[in-house]
Amino acid sequence: MKRHLLLSLSLLTAACGPSYGMRVPDTLVKKLPYETRIELLEAENDLALAIDRVDEADNEVNRARDNIRRAKSRQEAAEDEEDRAPDASSREVAQLAIAESESRVEYLRAHQRLNVGLREVEQLSLRCAFARFELARLTAARKAKVQGSERLEPKDFEEQVSECEAAVKEQRANLAGDTKEAQAAKEAWEAKKAALAKKTFDARASPYVENL
Repeated sequence: MKRHLLLSLSLLTAACGPSYGMRVPDTLVKKLPYETRIELLEAENDLALAIDRVDEADNEVNRARDNIRRAKSRQEAAEDEEDRAPDASSREVAQLAIAESESRVEYLRAHQRLNVGLREVEQLSLRCAFARFELARLTAARKAKVQGSERLEPKDFEEQVSECEAAVKEQRANLAGDTKEAQAAKEAWEAKKAALAKKTFDARASPYVENL
């Protein structure tokens, strides 16, 4: 975990650039006494959790991409079934399956747009965790009176944290539209799924109906 955190921290530092990338020199932190370094564990854990949340957001985007691919395949299969339907009843079931699969794809795409937005929020939240980590490092260095720490202004690091957290709040609020759109698309898909399940008598036994 420690090696993973340090590697991720170095990558994050490179990625942050001028945005919330103000750092405390490692040379100062290396001079901290052991008992003071222990006080940094909470900030390190916060940073590690933020890294995990970004990883999970990436995984969710990848899972949704796979779900969309499968849903499109099911849509194509339903369209083939309509062409091969031997009677009106079978044709009606196939048409309901097509409507359900199209609605499912629309929902998954809407949900994926939300996933991408949430990933961006988590990526920015990671930068905030990084900013809090640097503030904790500076606080510890000044508390231990490490030479050189007096040249760094705590207010600058505090403002970095505040600005980043405000940006996260704004970015999360901007997802309200995507959230509403995804929910509406889900409800539309569930209605089509219910219609198909009713026609095939048992959704669990139907080859056309698949739950997420």
